[in-house]
Amino acid sequence: MKSLNREWLPMLFILSILAVSPCSAQTDSQTKAQPTQKEPAASSADVQTRNLQAYISLLRENVRQQKAEIMGSMMLLSASDASKFWPIYEQYDLELTKLNDQRVENIKEYARNYDQMTDQKADELIQNAMTYQKQRAELLANTYGKVKQALGAITAARFAEVENQLLELIDLQISSSLPIVGQSS
Repeated sequence: MKSLNREWLPMLFILSILAVSPCSAQTDSQTKAQPTQKEPAASSADVQTRNLQAYISLLRENVRQQKAEIMGSMMLLSASDASKFWPIYEQYDLELTKLNDQRVENIKEYARNYDQMTDQKADELIQNAMTYQKQRAELLANTYGKVKQALGAITAARFAEVENQLLELIDLQISSSLPIVGQSS
């Protein structure tokens, strides 16, 4: 069961971003009703893993869409400015998605090692998390520069402020759903 909990840990941060869907309640009841035989449990775990990956994809798409909608409502762009801004934003979003894939993998690694955390693994995970934060800040700064060049500093500042606020809200949701690492035994 501990292994199953570690598989669910990465989902906690994603599910906390949005309201829990009815699908998760169905998955919980299926988990409790699993047979205790080894063969069906392994098959069920594979199905759950595939289902979790599908949920992650759907939730990430929903979050990306919501972010873009919020960004659009806050940017107050003319049609001419929008035609310059959105291609820059879409490229930024693609690059951010790649970075977020690394973040998801790091959180999964945290979940896999949570029960037997070592000093070396804890350091590796935190170093990965700090690298992610640095790369994300650099991406935001580079995108700010592109928006500034295309639309001016005021519009670029608005983009940077709104994006930073959205990222901070998402970060808070993620970090508040992850358990603090314990001491190794």
